[in-house]
Amino acid sequence: MALLHFRDPHQSGSYGYCPFLLLTGQPCPGCGGLRAMNNLTHGDVIGALSSNAMAVVLLAVMSVAGIVWFYRRWRGQPAPLLAGKSPVLWGLVAAFTLFGVFRWTPWGAWFLP
Repeated sequence: MALLHFRDPHQSGSYGYCPFLLLTGQPCPGCGGLRAMNNLTHGDVIGALSSNAMAVVLLAVMSVAGIVWFYRRWRGQPAPLLAGKSPVLWGLVAAFTLFGVFRWTPWGAWFLP
């Protein structure tokens, strides 16, 4: 996050190019994620949501999951939040896939970076 704060990903090619975008011409679900994190480090939540709403939501979900994991481990409890059969993990995979497809449709065009 510190690197993204000081090195602006809004300049084309500053962090390389998305291979999925180069091969298909369509943005992947992660396209715009670096710009979203850069916007968040500057306090621009609306800009972050317009760059990649899923990245912002994923950051919030993973932050909460990390806090819950740390709390459970501190208390000596098992903490398999993202184990292979975890509904949380499969929910995140499904949401990421649906978001990626939805942003290609006319209804989700405003989600495009």
